[in-house]
Amino acid sequence: MANQKINMNTVWFKNAKGDGRIKSDNLQTQIAIPAPKGGSGEGAEPQQLLMSSAAACYTMTLAYMLDKSNLPVSGFFMDTDGDITLGDQLSITHRPHVVLESDATNDDVKLTEDLLLKAEEKCHIGQLLIKAGVPVATQGKVSIDTGDDLTSNYIEVHGFEL
Repeated sequence: MANQKINMNTVWFKNAKGDGRIKSDNLQTQIAIPAPKGGSGEGAEPQQLLMSSAAACYTMTLAYMLDKSNLPVSGFFMDTDGDITLGDQLSITHRPHVVLESDATNDDVKLTEDLLLKAEEKCHIGQLLIKAGVPVATQGKVSIDTGDDLTSNYIEVHGFEL
């Protein structure tokens, strides 16, 4: 694979109580120092950005692995939780839920369960975090589609804009 260059632009307004913006080709978000640390809290804070990188990497890695395995995936969704302990030590837990189509076999379920764990091993961001001492865990679930459209329900409950 050839070297890849990624360019980001950042701007900050005012002092620590201000906020900023980060922009890249396919990303734009507001950033801010958390209110408990003296900032405005009106934007993504560093731990959220770090967790979003880990969640995005895991999600894309899992989607790729499921696709390459030709599994009958109806959809999947995931909660990622971060716990920050005293001393600002972060730990991350991904909770993916893969929904397989109604004709999925027991072998499809077993392979999907295996890939839920293997995706974390192959996720570059997750592995960088682990090497830096950040615990990253995965607690996944696989279910067979029963017509309830769990993915659409998840989208609605969590207010995703499509």
